[in-house]
Amino acid sequence: MSIETQLSLRQLRAFVAVYRLGKLATAASRLSVTESAVSTMLRQMESTLNLRLFDRTSRSLVPTQAAQEIIERAERILGDVAWLGTRMEDLGDRRIGRVHVAVTATVGSVLMPGVVRRFRDAYPGVQLVLDDCAPDQFLARVSSEPVDFGIGTPEREDALLVSRLLLRDHLCLVCATDHPLAGRRQVRWRELAKEPVIAVRQGLAYGMRGRMEAAAASAGIALNVVHEVNFLSSAFWMAASGLGVSIWASALAGRMHYENLTRCRLVGPRVPMDFSLVHKRGRSLSPAAEAFVEIARGELAGMDIL
Repeated sequence: MSIETQLSLRQLRAFVAVYRLGKLATAASRLSVTESAVSTMLRQMESTLNLRLFDRTSRSLVPTQAAQEIIERAERILGDVAWLGTRMEDLGDRRIGRVHVAVTATVGSVLMPGVVRRFRDAYPGVQLVLDDCAPDQFLARVSSEPVDFGIGTPEREDALLVSRLLLRDHLCLVCATDHPLAGRRQVRWRELAKEPVIAVRQGLAYGMRGRMEAAAASAGIALNVVHEVNFLSSAFWMAASGLGVSIWASALAGRMHYENLTRCRLVGPRVPMDFSLVHKRGRSLSPAAEAFVEIARGELAGMDIL
């Protein structure tokens, strides 16, 4: 058995206390143990090292040259252990740490500002990294090593990733306030048969285009797509300009900043567009990451969902 596996922290603490205080009684009081316990730990340490650490006199213990050689290293070891303990407590209490989150540009700009503000206020010592990416890169980005998790709508399952629901949502209709469908509590998909539609391009926004076309087909119609866009903001200003209606997740549409736009629930069928936490399978989240998830869940729960 090697020396490092036989030496204990208790022995090192006893050695340092006796070295600095010079007496067993004083060292025992400092360590809150008996004198015999301190004496035993010193003898065990000397036996392990096969070195005498103190010359005993009737009044005190005098450090030997061997003790003088190792005292600074022993104190450094105990200091490192104390630092490690404090660091682990800080990590556990979420006072320090690092959280790396992957989000698409749309999710980041629309859903994350409130979450980020609350997290920064609650945990100012935790470093937050937001990694924005295109929707088709989302799962690959979550799978990369630096990222702790992502928040979005996975369009397919991945055996290496796990999804946890954060917000249950559905697709809704977005149109100008003077549009004939505006003000309706709900609109059926079949009513969009002759409407000019502003749609996201294929392959973008978590498969939203595919969901839209599948829903329209189930309602017995084909969407009349007159404009294709890459970004949510483009769809909104086009709809506000009267160029057509658009279809988006109601959580995203609820954050639009256009007074002349409104939302309507789409039914027949209702098409889910949930937002989830996605992380690597078999990997636990740090306390700081879990804190971010808790805040995100609370913030998203208060969103205006149709």
